[in-house]
Amino acid sequence: MMNVSSILKALEKSCLQKIFCSHLVTRSGGLPLPFVPSSPPLDVTDLEELQDFISSSEKLFVLTGAGVSTESGIPDYRSEEVGLYARTNQRPIQYSDFVRSAKNRQRYWARSFVGWPRFSSFQPNAGHFALSELEKLGKLHWLVTQNVDALHTKAGSRRMTELHGCLYRIICLECGSLTSRFDLQKRFEALNPGWNEEGHGVAPDGDTFLTDEQVYSGYRFILTAHEKNIPIAIVNIGPTRANHLASIKVTQRCGEVLSRIVTFC
Repeated sequence: MMNVSSILKALEKSCLQKIFCSHLVTRSGGLPLPFVPSSPPLDVTDLEELQDFISSSEKLFVLTGAGVSTESGIPDYRSEEVGLYARTNQRPIQYSDFVRSAKNRQRYWARSFVGWPRFSSFQPNAGHFALSELEKLGKLHWLVTQNVDALHTKAGSRRMTELHGCLYRIICLECGSLTSRFDLQKRFEALNPGWNEEGHGVAPDGDTFLTDEQVYSGYRFILTAHEKNIPIAIVNIGPTRANHLASIKVTQRCGEVLSRIVTFC
């Protein structure tokens, strides 16, 4: 397992030859979900450039964000017009607020309790499976995901770092013991036998609504790669803060793009 420090050191030593950032996807039939932004038809030239980028790499480093799970049914926060920030005033709880206030923790776990059955039922999509296949083919050296949904694991990815942890594993703030989220759900159910509240919507962090800042953590890998002159490719619908650092930018859904690329690897 590579942690953040070891990944950054590998980038600094140029041990990872290329960076590939993937975000938004489509369902396998090609029909977009309501919270996946529209995109232009796939440009064949862009696809060929990305294919060459991946084919010529011996140690491909992949970074994924919330958008890669949208086809699976999990909306992201920041997509223009269709992300949760655009469709609701609700915001995810910050870690500092979570640890500081018992009331905030109760609020979070109440919403998580309601949302867990649906959140845990989501399955990988074409993008997740394509990245898993690239790993099996020996093309993907390491995957870093900012997601906590475990969909890369469900798809079979093993050479991976979950940058923000995983909702399927719960660590006690007092004793540090590790608990399965499914086991915790059973404890919640036993302690709240009369609870029958229904959730309305789900978020990338598993939070559920009972009734503008950007993530910076993954960007550090892109900055380090750029400083070391490591080529960068981005597949994303809409702009990213790293666009100006990438040598290749494909404005299309990852499910479609990656499934085609895997076919030729």
